[in-house]
Amino acid sequence: MKQIPYDPMVYQPGMEALASDVMAQVLAGAKAFRPESNTDGDVSRALAAERRTAADFSALLSPAAEARLEELARAARTETRRWFGNAISLFTPLYIANYCENHCTYCGFGSQHKIRRGKLTLDEIRREAETIASTGLQEILVLTGECRGASGVEYIGEALRVLGAYFSVIGMEIYPLNTDEYAFLRGCGADYVSVYQETYDPALYEKVHPLGAKRCYPYRFAAQERALRGGMRGVAFGSLLGLGDFRRDAFAAGLHADFLQKKYPYAEISFSFPRLRPFQEIGGQPQKAGNGDVSERRLLQVMLAYRLFLPFAGITISTRERAAFRDSVAGLAATKMSAGVSVGVGGHSEEQKGDPQFLIADGRDVAEVRAMLTARGLQPVLRDYVRV
Repeated sequence: MKQIPYDPMVYQPGMEALASDVMAQVLAGAKAFRPESNTDGDVSRALAAERRTAADFSALLSPAAEARLEELARAARTETRRWFGNAISLFTPLYIANYCENHCTYCGFGSQHKIRRGKLTLDEIRREAETIASTGLQEILVLTGECRGASGVEYIGEALRVLGAYFSVIGMEIYPLNTDEYAFLRGCGADYVSVYQETYDPALYEKVHPLGAKRCYPYRFAAQERALRGGMRGVAFGSLLGLGDFRRDAFAAGLHADFLQKKYPYAEISFSFPRLRPFQEIGGQPQKAGNGDVSERRLLQVMLAYRLFLPFAGITISTRERAAFRDSVAGLAATKMSAGVSVGVGGHSEEQKGDPQFLIADGRDVAEVRAMLTARGLQPVLRDYVRV
């Protein structure tokens, strides 16, 4: 059946709408964000503050702060050590399916791409789990494409039950769900949920999500709040840096997390900072979409600003980034790293069953990442939560 674009601010049938003012507050804050208006004095005040406000966060993300990254880095390292010591948690993603009903212009899983689609059986998931667990890892992130028909909630729940026998922490990066569905998956063993808004700019969001359930902006925005109401102990935030105005998107994601942390003080908050990556090669040329203006230096500024604004939040650095960059931010701002990564369906115990979502930049295995962290005086943490 041919899909017809709908108003991206209107909920579709079956989508739960929360009575919450968080989205309105975040969008108002993002609209008022003027990073170019911040002065060197504003940056100095933000660095000196004991508890930083949204205005301080704005200053730390500003062009004025970009010239003072060494000072930001020293302050961020202090906060990281204060809240996390020298510990770096390790995990790996497990893609169990890559079927998708959305038509996102920037993603290799988009329904418009003629890629090899795949879905793991429960036996295949078990073999993947055995292989991953043999590396010593005790945390896993389960991912699917965004397609309820191919990767239903019941299937994901069955996968979680299988994985619960091997791992002490299980995260999910799947399509947004209603509160009762999050509660069901929490009961199946999920601990936290990662949902990335991609861009907080509603006009751009509509443009890059022309078709599919993901087109509904407010439903995706409220996913973390529904997950917390469903009993999840943690939620992760982020935007796809380079898709739109990276400073504004980074500011909005920070506000989003800050508002929810205040509303749900028991929640464990974390961030990831995916930069736009090529998602496939056509004719030998990497393909990607977006403005691509986010250099490693600017990515570092965003990470440091988050650490200073929300010092207790976890920060993950993914294999989208070069090994040298990942190594440099470990313990400086980042507190979690992926290792031994496959971004296709399966690929840990045997050949991938489905094509990858994007091209990674750091292919090191778990032993190599652990050795790097130890050499830098950091402590690789394989288990930070015990189920009782």
